[in-house]
Amino acid sequence: MNRPKKSLGQNFLTDANVAKKIVRSLNLTTSDRLLEIGPGRGALTALLLAEIPKMAAVEIDDHLAAELRSTYGNALTLYHDDVLELDPRTIAKNMGGAFRVVGNIPYYITSPILFWAIDAAEAICDCTFMMQYEVARRLTARPRSKEYGILSVFAQYYSTPELKFTVAPGSFYPVPDVTSAVVSLDLRKPFFRKAIDDTTFRAVVRGTFSTRRKMLRNGLRALDVPSEFFKQSTANFDRRPEELSVEDFVTLSNEVTAITGKRFSV
Repeated sequence: MNRPKKSLGQNFLTDANVAKKIVRSLNLTTSDRLLEIGPGRGALTALLLAEIPKMAAVEIDDHLAAELRSTYGNALTLYHDDVLELDPRTIAKNMGGAFRVVGNIPYYITSPILFWAIDAAEAICDCTFMMQYEVARRLTARPRSKEYGILSVFAQYYSTPELKFTVAPGSFYPVPDVTSAVVSLDLRKPFFRKAIDDTTFRAVVRGTFSTRRKMLRNGLRALDVPSEFFKQSTANFDRRPEELSVEDFVTLSNEVTAITGKRFSV
């Protein structure tokens, strides 16, 4: 048995009941196209292939990739690679259309994987991820709560996130120091209003949350938004970003675009 590699953030799921619960939550149909990220020793893979005839997976570990190929053969299309180096659009083309994603993902790259999916929403239907409970709470947090921040706004703008259930540390080997949670993000159900310019929307969200003394005024000035904007905008610049809903951020971003006629980025 391969020893878990700390450098790859490996914590193998060993609780069969949790694995079954994850698979049930997917409500798979035989026509679903599915990609598993980080199958590891196949705790989910075997259960998934009992529901659908074939699927794809991406596994970076050399030994685990070889074992997965040997165990599942042609039923599993295996990408032996770093998931962040793969283009979801290419995967979708290889699969014949948009696909679903599931995975017990390395916690240290949770945010990059989320944006990997968000940035290719046309290729991905939905994601169901095991992640650190604290991150899961941030994805689903409401305004004016201590968990509400950049990830909350982005997750709720680009998808509909749902915290499915928590998972105790003892469900893994090695046992992590944190409680985990399974979260789904439905990319087919983004927020009902769209920003005029996506790059500016992201800059406004990141910029306002990232500035010290987090009043909107300070964050926008740090983005070099010109002074005439503050005279023409309807926003209350004394508010703090954690007070703004997703819709408020869309409105603010659209005013920045409409009044300045410029694109902003961070």
